[in-house]
Amino acid sequence: MIVVTGATGNVGRPLTQALAEAGEQVTAVSRHAAAMPDGVRHVAADLAEPTSLTPALDGAKALFLLLSGNLHASDARPTDIIALAAARGVRRVVLLSSQGVATRPLGPSRVAMRKVEEALRGSGLDWTVLRPGGFASNALAWAESVRTQETVAAPFGDVGVPVVDPADIAEVAAACLLDDRHTGGVYELTGPEVITPRQQAAAIAAALGSPVRFHELTRDEAKATMTQFVPMELADDTLDIISAPNPTELRISPDVERVLGRAPRPFNDWVARNIAAFR
Repeated sequence: MIVVTGATGNVGRPLTQALAEAGEQVTAVSRHAAAMPDGVRHVAADLAEPTSLTPALDGAKALFLLLSGNLHASDARPTDIIALAAARGVRRVVLLSSQGVATRPLGPSRVAMRKVEEALRGSGLDWTVLRPGGFASNALAWAESVRTQETVAAPFGDVGVPVVDPADIAEVAAACLLDDRHTGGVYELTGPEVITPRQQAAAIAAALGSPVRFHELTRDEAKATMTQFVPMELADDTLDIISAPNPTELRISPDVERVLGRAPRPFNDWVARNIAAFR
C-alpha cells in the first residue's frame, strides 16, 4: 500500500489516480474529506501534527511526502513524519522538495526543507528527492481575475523560468514509488521552456479565444497577495527567484525525460487541460 499526502492538490490528485490505475492499493491523505478514485482509501490528517498520520501508515510500503505549508507552521516537526514512517514499517519515501534547496540554500524556507532532506537520507529508508521549480498550476491564482476582469496581475512580467506541469511531477513521483532504480535519486524537475508571466497570460488568452490584459504588480503588491496563502519567508524566497533567476534556475533539466522517456509538457498543454478554470 502506498500513502499519498497532499492527495487533493495539483500533484497529489493525479499521483493518486496514476497509482490506482496501476493497480496499487492507495491511501490518500488530506486535511479534509474529499472524493477519491474508486478503491482509494482516504484518511484525514494534518501533517503539522505528525502523529495524526499514524492510521494512514498502517500496512504502508511507501510514502509520498508533500509538506507544503505544514513545513512552515510555528510548531512543525516534519522530520518526525520520517521517523514515524520508519517506525511503522514504511520502506520507501519519495519527498517533494524544492529546486531552491540547491539554488538558494540560504533562503529560510530552503533551510527548513534541506533539514527534511537530510533527515530522510539518514533514516535508513529507501528514498528519492524531487526538486521542482515553479509550477504551471500557480497560474490558477489568476483564474478569478481572468474570469471577472480579463486580467492577469503578476510581478516581473518579462522575467521567465521553466515552469513544470504538476502532472509531470506526479508521473515522476509514481515512477519513483514503484521502481527501485530511482532509489537514492535527486531529480530536478522543470518544464521544456522558459516562459514569462506575460507569455503565460498570452497563452491563456489564446486558449480562451479572447483578450487577457497583463497588469504588472510591484514586489510589495505581490508579496501582500502571496502572504495571504503562504508564510512570509516562503513568499520572499519565491519572489527572490522569480525576480532574478540565476543560471541554474533557468536551465532546462533533463530529469523529467530521463525518468519518463519523454519531454516535459509545455505550459500551453497545461492551459489546454485547465482552461475551464479561466472561463
